[in-house]
Amino acid sequence: MVKIYKVRSKVVRYPGMDAWYFVYVDKKQSAAIKEKHAKAKRGFGSVKVKVTLGKTKWDTSRFPDKHSDCYLLPIKSQVRRAEGIDDGDTVNFILDI
Repeated sequence: MVKIYKVRSKVVRYPGMDAWYFVYVDKKQSAAIKEKHAKAKRGFGSVKVKVTLGKTKWDTSRFPDKHSDCYLLPIKSQVRRAEGIDDGDTVNFILDI
């Protein structure tokens, strides 16, 4: 079952040595994804997704955040460079599950 989710989120840089950047899927959409796509879960509760952010499209996985009821989506450095995204920016993206 393919489902499209339109999301708006702030880009957050993970504190630490590695420069990982993420966006959060809000609680309401995260709950809907969890309910509708529970069978698609893989290791660590991840689910494969296709993402469109601006003109950039890529395959990745979204992961549950153990500190909130939201999902996290990693943003590759290639995507950030191509779309001119940095920590603190608010972005719109599409998840295709």
